[in-house]
Amino acid sequence: MNYKKLRVIISGGGTGGHIFPAISIANKLRELNPETEILFVGAEGKMEMEKVPAAGYKIVGLPIVGLQRKLNAKNLVNDALVPFKLLQSIIKAGRVIREFKPDVAVGVGGYASAPLLRRATAMHIPALIQEQNGFAGLTNKMLGNKVDCICVAYEGMERFFPAEKIVFSGNPIRSEIHPYTEADRAEALKFYGLDPAKKHIFIVGGSLGSGTLNNAMKKWIECSCPGGEDVEVLWQCGRYYKAGIDKFMAGRQLPHIHYTDFISRMDLAYAMADVIISRSGASSVSEICAAGKAAVFVPSPNVAEDHQTHNAMALVNRNAAMLVKDADAADELLPVALKLVHDPEKIAELSKNVTPLARLDAAQTIADEIYKLVR
Repeated sequence: MNYKKLRVIISGGGTGGHIFPAISIANKLRELNPETEILFVGAEGKMEMEKVPAAGYKIVGLPIVGLQRKLNAKNLVNDALVPFKLLQSIIKAGRVIREFKPDVAVGVGGYASAPLLRRATAMHIPALIQEQNGFAGLTNKMLGNKVDCICVAYEGMERFFPAEKIVFSGNPIRSEIHPYTEADRAEALKFYGLDPAKKHIFIVGGSLGSGTLNNAMKKWIECSCPGGEDVEVLWQCGRYYKAGIDKFMAGRQLPHIHYTDFISRMDLAYAMADVIISRSGASSVSEICAAGKAAVFVPSPNVAEDHQTHNAMALVNRNAAMLVKDADAADELLPVALKLVHDPEKIAELSKNVTPLARLDAAQTIADEIYKLVR
């Protein structure tokens, strides 16, 4: 394929699950042709306004906000403003498109995708959306009939989108995530200062952290860490919870528990782990598949359409992962993970079954579909 210079506008965000795939797509397009020009469009005040410039790309913010389901005074004011913010965003999106003159528009889900892709398709610009989850998000479902191509990561997405537009691509992930060797594991253990003679659990709660995963760890610690005599834990508690965890851990002498708010080398964190405990956002699931690791998922109940359960069950139904419900995590999560970490045969089985589910070429597949639209 001839990878000519393109002008590409990529829209979406709100969470890392939308942002990191978008950046992976942008990186692949730049790799295929370094002269390709890329502009991101996000939602003002959301994570993408920080993460995208940090990755080296320009971004424009729209004033779009989403409906809040929880009833309180602040949310009622927010929801009353939604129609006006949407109109403002559609007008601004049209102006951005006219000024940037993209060859193609790409949506990855999240608030900003809707106004940008609506204007792009109305202006007859070729458009593609990428759906990361096993249960399609509202924005992408609204756009499915308007765009030219829909890249998905799970089977059975015909129930949400026109079948003739669907391409099974998988989710783009960070390029440094890959199946790991014993040499990678040795490097990772050294990097994190861990004991090679012990077993290792990695708990990852996302950039902000997970209260459920943190509370499960705290309860286990309060019970004197039963079953963890030969286990070291790398615990990513998240920026939002760090001060509270610092207070909880003060005065506790627990050299086998290493906690931090942020993981700078996720590739090495995956490499050192025998077992991973994680939420089941689309990017996390895809990265764990790529790493070929045994995982215990705890789907978040605080997401639209319970899509994290759909993501996790796609693996659980193939005997490629385990699941503990959010409501049961305080009592069951660490016992389940510790039983697994002491069962090498089960770990090997899960790893064997999860590895074929990885799509390491997802970004390339999506890039090729983008080029097909602008031939």
